[in-house]
This record gives sequence, structure tokens and C-alpha cells, in this order.
Amino acid sequence: MRKILFPLLGLVAVNVISAWLVGLAVSRPVLADAQSRLAITQDDRIFGNPDAPITIVEYASLTCPHCAHFANDVLPELKKRWIDTGKAKLVLRDFPLDEPALRAAMIARCAPPDRFYAYVDTFFATQDKWVMARDYREALARLVKLGGMSKEQFDKCLKNTALENKIVEERLVASKELDVNSTPTFFINGTKFTGAPTVEEFDKVLSDLSAKS
Repeated sequence: MRKILFPLLGLVAVNVISAWLVGLAVSRPVLADAQSRLAITQDDRIFGNPDAPITIVEYASLTCPHCAHFANDVLPELKKRWIDTGKAKLVLRDFPLDEPALRAAMIARCAPPDRFYAYVDTFFATQDKWVMARDYREALARLVKLGGMSKEQFDKCLKNTALENKIVEERLVASKELDVNSTPTFFINGTKFTGAPTVEEFDKVLSDLSAKS
């Protein structure tokens, strides 16, 4: 998994940075009941049947190659075995590791909710192209145009400071209260997944949970 190399300083409004620094100055215990932080909210985008008994929460960065590997090579098989069958659902939460990841996350969040995962899939499938582009914003703008987002909508989205601050604040909460320190990080029914992010390892955990339900 890809480790965090640097904080997202300079990417948020001054009030968010100030709040973060104040928080660092006070010793805060790790959230005793992670379930409350991992509970599905109206801001989450659910992939699969919302009533599926198993919930996989993934914290990911859209510029993380390991996250792209999971999305491109592992998730399709899990989708067939667990998500399409109604046994599990996936919730991807943003944990941007750098500015391009933050901007891409904003764009996906600006898309209609039912198009969120289509945008995410596209960003992961073409990650090596837009991340390495001379102008990643221009590359992203070309990608989302194919998905129906106009240049005006694209520009407006990237100026949405409320959305920007929300994504970064949620990233900080995940880091401080859920001990998310690398991507991808998974929680399955509230328990941190510690195995390798392979189909086989997920199958073991999901099968055990399914047998108990």
C-alpha cells in the first residue's frame, strides 16, 4: 500500500488549516467506537445493493497505483462474486494523497451520484495518463467531457471550496480517528482489513462473515 509522503497543507482554506493545527495541539484519543465513523451517511456513494449485509469501506486516493490495481484487477472479480449477488456493498471514501487526487475526487463528487463510480473507474483506468500529463487538469477536463461534464461544470466544480474543505477534513478525520495511514485501506463491517488486497484474501474474510450472517 502507498504510504502518505506529505500532508495536504496549502490545499484548503485558512480556517480548515487552523482547525487542524489546533487539533494537533490537543491530545485526542482514537475513536473508541469506529462504527460511528464508518456508518454510511448521505454523502457516501454506495456501489451495490444498499441493503447488502456486508459493507466494505475503502479509503483511496485516485492517484494511488495500488488503489488503481485494486479497482482495475481485484474489484471486478469481487463485484461478480459478492456485490452483484447482493451479499456485499462497497463505499469508496476519498483519502487524497496529493493535489491531483484531491481535484479528481472533487470532480467525481460533482458528478451525478449514479455516475460517481463511472468517473472513479475512468480515473483509475487512465491513471497513468492524466497523473503524468504536463497539465493534469487539462487531461482531466478531456476525460470528463467524454462522461458528459462540460468545461463550465468542470471549472465550477474545482472552485467549490466547501467541497474541497469537506474532502480534506474527512481525510484528516480518517487519519486521526481511524488510523488510516496508507491507501488503499479497507474496513469490512467496521473491522480494519489487514490482509493483502487480493481476491483470495477478501474471499476468506467475506466468506466467514457471510457464514455468520
